[in-house]
Amino acid sequence: MLTLFFLLLFTGFARPQGDRKFIRQGNRAYEKDKFSESEILYRKALDKNKGSGDAVFNSGDALYKQKKYEDAGKQFIESHRMNENKDKKSSSLYNLGNSLLMANKLQESIEAYKNSLKLKPDNMEAKYNLAYAQDLLRKQQKQQQEQQNKDNQDKKKDQDKKENDKKNQDQKKDNQDKQNNDQQQDKQDQQQNQQQAISKEDAERLLNAIANDEKNVQEKVKLAKAAKERVKTLKNW
Repeated sequence: MLTLFFLLLFTGFARPQGDRKFIRQGNRAYEKDKFSESEILYRKALDKNKGSGDAVFNSGDALYKQKKYEDAGKQFIESHRMNENKDKKSSSLYNLGNSLLMANKLQESIEAYKNSLKLKPDNMEAKYNLAYAQDLLRKQQKQQQEQQNKDNQDKKKDQDKKENDKKNQDQKKDNQDKQNNDQQQDKQDQQQNQQQAISKEDAERLLNAIANDEKNVQEKVKLAKAAKERVKTLKNW
C-alpha cells in the first residue's frame, strides 16, 4: 500500500506580524481534518510574512488533502526554493513527488523522489514511494505497449479487410465482365450461325433453280431434236 509522509510543522524562529499564530491555528485545524480552513489560515500567515517557507509548505499539505494535487505541487516547489535547510528541502521534494504521483505524473514523481533522496538518503518513505512509482510506470508502459500492439493489429485487420474487399470487388467485376463478354460472343455466334443458315438456304434455292433451268434446257433440246427428226421424215411434193 502506498505510504504518504507529510511534514506538518515548521515553526522555526519568531516571525514578524503574527504569522506564527496563524500557522499554529492552521496546524490545529489540519489535525482536525479541517483542511480547507487550515489552508486559509496558512495563507493568512503568508499575508503576514511572504517569506514564510513553513506556511508555504503547510499550505501545500492542506491542498494535497483536498486532492488539489497540481496546486499542492506548486507550493512544494516554492517551499523547496525558499528553504535553505537540507531536511526541509528534501521534505518539499518528497511531498512534491507524492503530489505528482497522485496526479499520475509518474516520471516526474520519480525524479522528485530521487532528488529528495539525494538530500536525505535515509528517507525510507521516499525509497518506498520511488519503488512504487517505478513499478506503476513499468506497468503503465507495458499496458501502453500492449494497447499499441492491439491498435496495430486492429489496423492491420482493417487494412487486410479493405484489401480483401477490393479483391472481391475486382474479382466480381472481372466475372461480370467475362459473363458480359461471353454473352456478347454467344450473341455474335448466334447471329453468325443465322447468317450462315440463310446463306445455305439461298444456295439450295439457287441450285434448285439451276437444276430446273438445266432440266428445262434439256427438255427444249429433246423437243427440238424430235421436231427435226419429224421434219426429216416429211416427203417432198
